Amino acid sequence: MEGVYVVVLVGTALILAAAFSSLIAFRFGAPLLLLFLGIGLVAGVDGLGIAFDNAPVAYFVGSLALAIILFDSGFGTRLASFRQAAGPALSLATLGVALTTALFGVAARYLTGLGWMESFLLGAAVASTDAAAVFFLLRAGNLNIRDRVRSTLEVESGSNDPIAIFLTITFVTLVATGSDPKAEVLLVDILTGFAIQMGLGLAAGVSGGFLIARLVEWLKLDRGLLPIFTITLSLLLFGLAGAIGGSGFLAVYVAGLIAGNSGVRSAAHLKQFQDGLTWLAQIIMFLVLGLFATPSQFPAIALPAVTLGLFLIFVARPIAVWLCLVPFRFTRAETAFVSWVGLRGAVSILLALTPLLEDLAVGGVIFNAAFIIVLVSLIVQGWTIGPLARRLGLVVPPRIGPLDKVELELPGAAHHELLAYRVVAGSPVATGVRIPRWARPSLVVRDGRSMTYQYAGRLEAEDHVYIFVSDRYPRLLDRLFASRAELDPEDADFFGAFAIDAARPAADLDAAYGLGLSETDAAKPIVELMTERLGGKAEYADRVTIGPVELIVRDVDDKARIAEVGLSFEPHQEAPKIPVFLSAGEIRDRVLEAFKSWRERRLRAADKPPPHKSDNDDDPSQMVLPQ
Repeated sequence: MEGVYVVVLVGTALILAAAFSSLIAFRFGAPLLLLFLGIGLVAGVDGLGIAFDNAPVAYFVGSLALAIILFDSGFGTRLASFRQAAGPALSLATLGVALTTALFGVAARYLTGLGWMESFLLGAAVASTDAAAVFFLLRAGNLNIRDRVRSTLEVESGSNDPIAIFLTITFVTLVATGSDPKAEVLLVDILTGFAIQMGLGLAAGVSGGFLIARLVEWLKLDRGLLPIFTITLSLLLFGLAGAIGGSGFLAVYVAGLIAGNSGVRSAAHLKQFQDGLTWLAQIIMFLVLGLFATPSQFPAIALPAVTLGLFLIFVARPIAVWLCLVPFRFTRAETAFVSWVGLRGAVSILLALTPLLEDLAVGGVIFNAAFIIVLVSLIVQGWTIGPLARRLGLVVPPRIGPLDKVELELPGAAHHELLAYRVVAGSPVATGVRIPRWARPSLVVRDGRSMTYQYAGRLEAEDHVYIFVSDRYPRLLDRLFASRAELDPEDADFFGAFAIDAARPAADLDAAYGLGLSETDAAKPIVELMTERLGGKAEYADRVTIGPVELIVRDVDDKARIAEVGLSFEPHQEAPKIPVFLSAGEIRDRVLEAFKSWRERRLRAADKPPPHKSDNDDDPSQMVLPQ
């Protein structure tokens, strides 16, 4: 019995230490994962002396924790964000992981002396990114990244783990069986296995997601049991998908995505519970992996592992990201940032355990190398995400300021919500803006007294307003009740000197500022002209320079249409010119320009008259004979 008490005491002490370390991370912007791993290393066999070397237990705990994290990641991903970033993110999650594995495997072959299969195994283990580390750093640094970039990173981080897991298990099997297939045979086997696992995982995830949403609606479970029921169903789905030969990790991510966007009851309560459980899962997984590591073994592989970590950061990841994002309209700055935000984390360490499960001779080398690579990634990339985002001009001012809102559940209120807002000083409603008709304010609490909205008069600061509204509109109400967004001094002129009517014809701007527009462009509304020059789709904070002025997208509606435009006479400072990461449009333009120049040279050569002959050329008397 004393052993049980000791285990509980040590375990809870480590979890509390990890939880308190988050305060340090939030204050200084440190990579949270690095702190969790550090606590595990300090407590381990080379630190305080806690011996833990059970690889199957570590893998089991890590797999369950990862399943919980992926389900919560999918549950919290808005379908609009997924649609916005589906193309580039899924390209990064599939082709990007494969390219990273291949490039890294070639480098590992020559730096570590491992065989080809073992090198690709190590590449597959470190090919996926860590979503928790990335988005914690974005939040801790108070970074408001452009929507497309943030959505791409979010979806990629949530969806690339299943592919990396599949590749890792495939190479572990090849190394364990001692087979050395030809390249074409290996490629066919990988593609076939990938199609089967991902197909079954996707099918299980879609059906399981809809089933979870329906069961939550049909079963009248107690409020305390509902989140336990939901997370247990997700783990059941994880095990079932894996048992039938599919990817359990892909299944839980897809199920979370579908269930989270199905308008299930008590969604806010479920998300709150899952957030807490996800934090616990991350802490436990990182601590266990840190405990399992043996730092005294690191020096033997330290130099090639550090070199490989730098190769992954500066070569493999950037090349893979660029090739995946070439077909999409990403700027060089956006591509550079996505390539840099490729932090490796607990998933890479977890996958590096798989060779130890199969008792491979190189299992220890692969695990130690992967652990060091993760540390290099967190140290080099983890501290620089914020400064790099600002340097590349990807940080935009927030749309709205702080908001005080509580979501209340109403039994039987399908697709409707009861929201409780506290009126913040300086918010639009506090300055006299009326609540729209489609909202149904029912109650106002002022100074401890309740009254109907009709008799409350003008809303005042510190009032509490209860509104019954359709679940489609809360985001619109948030803007009315939020305080003004505080801009940094550097962003004070970000959106231009003043706003202009986006529906006015561009000819008015041309007449006022001499833009030099063509007749066709001048006849278009300003919003249409901007949308065309932005490639058919506008985003918040997009900028279009026309002649001496710059037009800025101040806001977009829920259908991604430009709702407000700002005008600036001083173009915003551009991001530094990056010599790499050419987009498809830039490559096309350069090819067309080169072809045009070549064609012009050909035409000039064809039109050039033949060389003029001298009159003496044909006069025999003027010819000089050799002596």
